[in-house]
Amino acid sequence: MSVPVWAWIAVIGGLLVVLAIDLWIVDRGEAREFSMRQAGYWVTFYVALAAAFGVVLWTTYGGAKAGEFFAGYITEYSLSVDNLFVFFIIMGRFAVPRAYQHKVLLVGILLALVMRGIFIALGAAALQRFSWLFYVFGAFLVYTAVNLVRDHLRGKEEEVKENVLLRWVRRTFPTTEGYVGSKVTVKIDGRRMVTPMLIVMVAIGSTDLLFALDSIPAIFGLTKDPFIVFTANAFALMGLRQLYFLLGGLLQRLVYISYGLAFILGFIGVKLVMEALHASHVSWAPEIPIWVSLSIIGATMVITTVASLVKARIDTRSGEAAHSEQV
Repeated sequence: MSVPVWAWIAVIGGLLVVLAIDLWIVDRGEAREFSMRQAGYWVTFYVALAAAFGVVLWTTYGGAKAGEFFAGYITEYSLSVDNLFVFFIIMGRFAVPRAYQHKVLLVGILLALVMRGIFIALGAAALQRFSWLFYVFGAFLVYTAVNLVRDHLRGKEEEVKENVLLRWVRRTFPTTEGYVGSKVTVKIDGRRMVTPMLIVMVAIGSTDLLFALDSIPAIFGLTKDPFIVFTANAFALMGLRQLYFLLGGLLQRLVYISYGLAFILGFIGVKLVMEALHASHVSWAPEIPIWVSLSIIGATMVITTVASLVKARIDTRSGEAAHSEQV
């Protein structure tokens, strides 16, 4: 669809204003823990904001474009939930005080917005020039789906490894023994040193880069419109740090979420290949309508979430029964 420049400016400007208000309200004053109620209000607000934007798209550009946005938004939001597992492990591994965790998440989200914006621009330009990239993206998503299942079977800890950038920071810069508030650098005895806060931010930021490599091909499998790709990603990332605190221990109970995401990524990968074949006039390759994609994505996430919570309840009851027998 043809989106005027002023619409891009209005959407980006509006998101920046909302983010600034979020920062002013949440991060003003002394560092403090993020409450569940506060997180719930913000998550509800951001989801409602995304829904309102989808309705505006519906009234302006029609149901098909709105469907592409909602399918992309749900997919990216679902991937963000899976990403929170890794964030949760990183926070625990570096023992980040809870009062400072939302600052670390803020840096991670801002980096993710910048990196995804760059990847979207590069991806859109590349797909316009090289149509064969649809096959590459499709194969990459299927490969990612297989790895998701494999990583889940091995355990999430396998995903959190010190990459080259993180090892370089550790090796290059002298680091303090513990945290110094939320500071990333301090001067001790005339010597500038970094704190573990910077190490955590590097870990989150470099992990965001890997997440962007997964999520951008996924949404290009649902829509080729750069405006929808960008807005779906932006709305999915907005409020992600509040979602982190809202889910909390629930993240450990969503045991089947990786299987659901693997199925979604595999489906989108196959869809990309089918659409590329259809565009090449291959008679047997169907064109999958967006309402089918949206239905499959939504149903998959509902089923895997409900199944995870049911299993968690059964495991809890089994544990209580075993404890009662021992007593």
